[in-house]
Amino acid sequence: MELEDFYKVFPTHIECFEYLENIIWRGKPVCPYCKTDFNTAIKGTGRHHCNKCNTSFSVTVNTIFHKTKCDLRKWFYTIHESMNGKRLSVRELGLKLGVTKDTALKMSNKIAISKIKNPDFLNEINSSFVNPVYE
Repeated sequence: MELEDFYKVFPTHIECFEYLENIIWRGKPVCPYCKTDFNTAIKGTGRHHCNKCNTSFSVTVNTIFHKTKCDLRKWFYTIHESMNGKRLSVRELGLKLGVTKDTALKMSNKIAISKIKNPDFLNEINSSFVNPVYE
C-alpha cells in the first residue's frame, strides 16, 4: 500500500481522528483526564471539550500521536509499513512522507517503543488497513 492509498481512504486529517475515535473510544468519547463521557465535540477540529473538568482533549492524548504536528495519514502509513516488515531507512521514510529525517526518526522510534509497550493498539490500527472497516 502506498501513501497515496491512505490519502484516498482518509481524504482529510479529521477523518483520521474519527477513525481513531472508533478504535479507541468505540464511538463514545471519554475524557482522558477525569474519565467522564460528559463532553461536547468542538466542530471541525477533532477535539472535545470536557464539561466536567473543563479541559479540551482529542483522541490522540496518551497515544504515540499525542502533540504530533505530522499528518495522521503519514503516521498510519508508517505504522502499516513497520508492522508488515518493510524496512526503510529514516532518510527514505522522510522522503516518502515529505518530512525531515529527524521527524521520520522520531516517528519510527515511537512506533518501535509502542510495538513493545502496546502492540495490541498498533495491531488493531494495522489490521484495519489490511481489511478496511472504515469507508
